[in-house]
Amino acid sequence: MTYLETTAQFYREVAQTPEVGLCCVQSSPLQLPGLKIPPSMQDMNYGCGTTIHPTELGNDPTVLYVGVGGGLEALQFAYFSRRPGAVIAVDPVEAMREAAIANLTLAAQENDWFEPSFVEIRAGDAFDLPVPDASVDVVAQNCLFNIFKPTDLHRALTEAFRVLKPNGRLIMSDPIATRPIPEHLQNDERLRAMCLSGAITYEQYIQHLVDAGFGQVEVRSRRPYRLLNAQNYHLEENLLLESLDSVAFKVAIPEDGACIFTGKTAIYAGLESFFDDQAGHILLSGIPTAVCDKTANNLAKSYPQEILITDSTWHYDGGGCC
Repeated sequence: MTYLETTAQFYREVAQTPEVGLCCVQSSPLQLPGLKIPPSMQDMNYGCGTTIHPTELGNDPTVLYVGVGGGLEALQFAYFSRRPGAVIAVDPVEAMREAAIANLTLAAQENDWFEPSFVEIRAGDAFDLPVPDASVDVVAQNCLFNIFKPTDLHRALTEAFRVLKPNGRLIMSDPIATRPIPEHLQNDERLRAMCLSGAITYEQYIQHLVDAGFGQVEVRSRRPYRLLNAQNYHLEENLLLESLDSVAFKVAIPEDGACIFTGKTAIYAGLESFFDDQAGHILLSGIPTAVCDKTANNLAKSYPQEILITDSTWHYDGGGCC
């Protein structure tokens, strides 16, 4: 049995018998006015963070959700796009699709605004998404892509890139590792299915997105997720996993490299009222301006006495310059 078959079997089991707190951070889902979430849907909240960022969901987007789970985030996406077929949810596990359909039927009974037709559930997987090229505004996945081995991860990311419209957005939430996970854990298929041993480092994760063609990546949050303790997992020392929420944009990669926003700011500390580096970056005196990591590094090297670069906050919600 391959690791993907093990994963499918694992989620077939938890679809039929939900396990609260199974593999991920359990937090209250985003509270939205008029949105009621059925308890059975909440019990199947198997995500490690969230892909629901309201600022990314204006203008009635068409959303492709990969790995439907219990239907929680499909319902939340439908909150922003209230029309038939606005959300397409794809899952290879029949039992999970059936559970999501049942939960969405309950959601329709509890939410006057919601119709089950708003979410179309299809059979399919991350490597062969059942939609045409450049046909959706948003692709989203929560705690799925971390299960994939590197070659399969690249396949999934390039497939997401294919189906996105120009300027479309890939919204993801995945565990990452603070250092490489030892091979004996990576090869444990059950732990991989549980989102515990397939995580890669932050640097590797971002590079995979760039290698798939995404020219801009924004980190929405980065926080502790799980601790693999040395005793239980046969490690030399404890290994911390983190949860990373990100948004990657289908835009061209600039000649000098992709723009990665992690919450850094640049602050002009000189005597003039503003600073202009003649490369598109204008900083007002004393006022923090959000910049991508690439620009932050360039300014720090070129103007060390005039510009202060603050540390990454690992929380970025737009604005600033690249």
